[in-house]
Amino acid sequence: MILAVWTIQKLFQPLVLFGLLGQCIFMLRFLVQWIVSERLGRSHVPLGFWYLSLAGGVMLAIYGVLDEDPVIVLGQSLGLLIYIRNLVLIHRQRATRWRASIGVEPTPGAPSTARLRR
Repeated sequence: MILAVWTIQKLFQPLVLFGLLGQCIFMLRFLVQWIVSERLGRSHVPLGFWYLSLAGGVMLAIYGVLDEDPVIVLGQSLGLLIYIRNLVLIHRQRATRWRASIGVEPTPGAPSTARLRR
């Protein structure tokens, strides 16, 4: 009984609500990925997946820092690097394709568009 009361009281603390919102955003990414994959009829990771991952991951990392929970902070830190790197790669690929579509020569040392096409 005491545990149930403590849990309910803690559930409505602002920091816990913030952490729960971050977790909901983080979990929403799988719903988005599932819906897009079903519509395409194949497995696909849409751009929104990475933005939801980043938003939820940042919120969970902030929650972990404020709650002084090293497990959450360390767990989210690597994920955040991966989400940011994937977004950089996606936007770099789009910029390269856009430049190629308007006839701009690629910058020396830039990734080739042939390697980026899939």
